[in-house]
Amino acid sequence: MSGWMHHLLIVPIALPLVSGALLMVYDERRQFLKGVINLISALTTLYVAIRLLQFADTSATGVYLLGNWPAPFGIVLVVDRLSALMLVLTGVLASAALIFSLARWHKAGAHFHSLFQFLLMGVNGAFLTGDLFNLFVFFEVMLAASYGLALHGSGVQRVSAGLHYIAINLAASFLFLIGVSLIYGVTGTLNMADLAVRIPATAGDARLLLEAGAAILGIAFLVKAGMWPLSFWLLGAYPAAAAPVAASFAILSKVGVYVLLRLSPLLFGEKAGASAGFGSAVLLVGGMATIAFGMIGVLASQAMGRMASYSLLVSSGTLLAATGLSDAGVTGGALFYLVSSTLTISAFFLLIELVERGQSPAANIIAVTAEAFGDEEEEKEKPDDGSGSAFPGTFAILGVCFAGCALLLSGLPPLSGFIAKLSMLVAVLAPPGPGVAAGIPLASWIFTALLILSGLAALLAMSRIGIRMFWAPVDASVPRVLVVEIVPVILLLSLTIALAVQGGPAMRYMQETARAVHAPAQYVHDVLSAPRARAPAREAAR
Repeated sequence: MSGWMHHLLIVPIALPLVSGALLMVYDERRQFLKGVINLISALTTLYVAIRLLQFADTSATGVYLLGNWPAPFGIVLVVDRLSALMLVLTGVLASAALIFSLARWHKAGAHFHSLFQFLLMGVNGAFLTGDLFNLFVFFEVMLAASYGLALHGSGVQRVSAGLHYIAINLAASFLFLIGVSLIYGVTGTLNMADLAVRIPATAGDARLLLEAGAAILGIAFLVKAGMWPLSFWLLGAYPAAAAPVAASFAILSKVGVYVLLRLSPLLFGEKAGASAGFGSAVLLVGGMATIAFGMIGVLASQAMGRMASYSLLVSSGTLLAATGLSDAGVTGGALFYLVSSTLTISAFFLLIELVERGQSPAANIIAVTAEAFGDEEEEKEKPDDGSGSAFPGTFAILGVCFAGCALLLSGLPPLSGFIAKLSMLVAVLAPPGPGVAAGIPLASWIFTALLILSGLAALLAMSRIGIRMFWAPVDASVPRVLVVEIVPVILLLSLTIALAVQGGPAMRYMQETARAVHAPAQYVHDVLSAPRARAPAREAAR
C-alpha cells in the first residue's frame, strides 16, 4: 500500500472527526446546511471504504503507522478483507439512515449531525485499530455518541430506555478496562499481532491471569453483541430509539461480533499453545441459546419494533455460534449472513415507522384482541356489498418492502438470507471424510436445527403481522410517506437482492476472508514488519 492510497486508511476516522467538529460550529437553525455536510461526509467515507475493500481484495494487509512508530511500540491502523467489509457495511447503513433522517428526525433534537459523525468515527476506528487500547478508545467514542443518539427526540419511553442503555454500556466499559489491564499486566503489550506472538509462550499462573483478563474482556464484547442473558438492555433501547438511529444501531451489535471473530482465531487459535480454543465453547453454547431466546421472542412479539429487536438477537446469536464452531467454511457463510441480516434489519427498523404511521395505537390493541378471541360479530356487521376499494399505491410499496423483509429474515429462496444459511448448513454438515456423516458433532446438529427453526419462526411471525397490517388492517389510514424516506428502505433491500445475484463473487470474498481470519500468520507478519515511512529527501541529506 503506497502513495496516496496509503493515506486513505486514516480517512474513515479523520473525516468523521473533522466533519463532526465542523458541524458543532453551525447554529441548530441551519439544519439544511448541516444535513448536506453530514451527507457529503458519509458518502465520501463510504466511497473510501469501497476503495479500501478493492485494495484488500487484491493486495496484502494494509498498515498505517501513526506517528511513524513501528508496531508494537506505536499506534497502528490495519485494513484487511474483514475490516474493509465492515467499513463498507457501516457506510451503507449510515448513508441510508442519514437520508431517512433528513425528512424530519434530524430536527427533533440538538447536535444530531455531529453525534452521527462521531458515531461513524468510533465504529470505523474500532474496525481499523490494531491494538486493544485504541479499541477501547474508539469503543468509548462510539458509545458516547450513541448515548446522545439513543435519547434523540426525547419522550418518556425513549429517555427511560436510553438511561438503561447508558448504564449497561458503562458497566461493559468498566469490564473492558479491567480485562485490558490484566492482559497488559501479563504480556506487556496490547498490540493484537504482538499478542498473538506472546500468548503461546505464556504459561502457569500467568496464563490463568491472561485467560481471566480475556474472559472479562469477552463479557464486555458479549454485552455489546447481545448474547443471552446479557441482551436484556437491547430489547427496550432499540425499539424506543428514533427510526434512523435504530437503523444505524444495527451495526453496533456487530462491533462486538467483529472483535470476537477477530480475536478468537488470532489470540486463541491453533498456535496459542495451552490457551488454544479458549472461549470457543462459550461462544457456541451462548450463541445457540441466544438464537433460541430470540426465536421465542420473535414468535411472542406483537409489536414490530420488538420483533425487529429479537430478530437482531437471532442474527447475533447465529454469528456468535458460527464463531464458536471455529471453522473457516462456517465463518464464510456467517459473514455472508452478517451482511444480509444487518441490511435487512436496518431496513426493517426504517420500514416500521412508515407502516405504523397509518396505525393508531388503539387499532393495534383491537387487532391483537381479535386474533386472540375471534371477531365473528364484526364480520357479520360488515356485509360485502361487492363495491370493493382501491388499494393505495403507498400501501402497496410498503407491503412489498415488508414482504421482502419477511423473506430475508426467514431465509427463503432465492434471496441472500437463503444463500447465507445454506452455505452455513453445508459447511456445518460436511462430514470429515467420505461416508463419515456419523462423525458430525451433536452441537452441529443443534445449530442446524436452530437455524432452520429460527427461519420458520420469523416466517410465522412476519406473516401474522403482515396480515394484520396490510391484508386486514383495523382502523388504518394510508400513511404519508416522503420519497426521501422510502428510498433508503428500497436501497437497502435492493442491496440484498444484488448480494444474491452476485452470490458467487460475494461468497468467494467471504470465504477468502474467513480463511485469512482463521490463518492469521500473514496478518501478524504484515503488522509487525510494516516499514516506516521514508524521510523526505531534504531531511535525509542533513
